[in-house]
Amino acid sequence: MIDDLGPVRFPELRAKWGWLLALGVITLILGGLALANLFLATIASVYYIGALMLVGGVLHLIHAFQVKGWEAVLFWALSGVLYTLAGIMTFQNPLLASAVLTLLIGLALIAAGIFRLWAGLKLKGTSGWRWLAFSGAVTILAGFVIAMGWPVNSLWVLGLFLAIDLLMQGWSMIALALAIRA
Repeated sequence: MIDDLGPVRFPELRAKWGWLLALGVITLILGGLALANLFLATIASVYYIGALMLVGGVLHLIHAFQVKGWEAVLFWALSGVLYTLAGIMTFQNPLLASAVLTLLIGLALIAAGIFRLWAGLKLKGTSGWRWLAFSGAVTILAGFVIAMGWPVNSLWVLGLFLAIDLLMQGWSMIALALAIRA
């Protein structure tokens, strides 16, 4: 059984199960707080993305001067400037950034769902093809729900995704900690 092999293969994880449990509880609490105030969670998500864009932009600019050849320097410098400007704009107007990101998520879900539905239909007749097609249809529906509610839902969609992610991480860490403790 896998449960029997886990603690044997990862004794250091079993020895620290309490820390994993505590991390799971803290993550679960953070997910609950995010769920309680989706707007603040959305803003936090936007600032996080903005910070990553700023760091990425600066790193691209630094890299631009490490590359030999004029075309490559120009490409990396332009890329760095655009990333840095996008990061700055995210901090200057987090609501606009939230709206743009929410629309992109909706469109990305629609596109991913179409590909998944298509893949499921291409596998028609094989075991499990219906699940893949169903998954694609649900993803398309989720994308349309997000896109149809845009831009109003951009005040809470990113926060909801963050809250769900934190809640799922918290529960999974708690479950893992309790499983390896036994």
